[in-house]
Amino acid sequence: MTLIYPLLALLGAFLTFYLAKHNRFDGIRASAALSIIAYLIFAQLSLNAELYSIVFFGGTFIGMSAPHRFGVYTLASSAIIFSLFFAYLVPILDGFGGALGISAFLSVCICHVFILLGAPRSKKTKIQTFS
Repeated sequence: MTLIYPLLALLGAFLTFYLAKHNRFDGIRASAALSIIAYLIFAQLSLNAELYSIVFFGGTFIGMSAPHRFGVYTLASSAIIFSLFFAYLVPILDGFGGALGISAFLSVCICHVFILLGAPRSKKTKIQTFS
């Protein structure tokens, strides 16, 4: 695993998290639009478009988490945990789909359990919405 996995997961998570707060977007629309744009960018740059866009897409799963439960630190922690799980589960599971879903679920679940156990949460910031 290289440093590119956590960076792509963080980018996908934060872009989706903030775009979903826009009036015309929700989590699903933000994830879909950003994933398509990311794939097109990776394909134009002649990078490994399939793999990198899947890691980015997994990050968007994290970004779709409920904003009233997750703050910036929890979002970042989940994205990094996701990238670690994804890197180690891809060789074990058959195909990217299973590794993608289970990695995203486990990373959000782990962070949520830590919050329930009393881990400090990030402060909520007011974000302006644009009409």
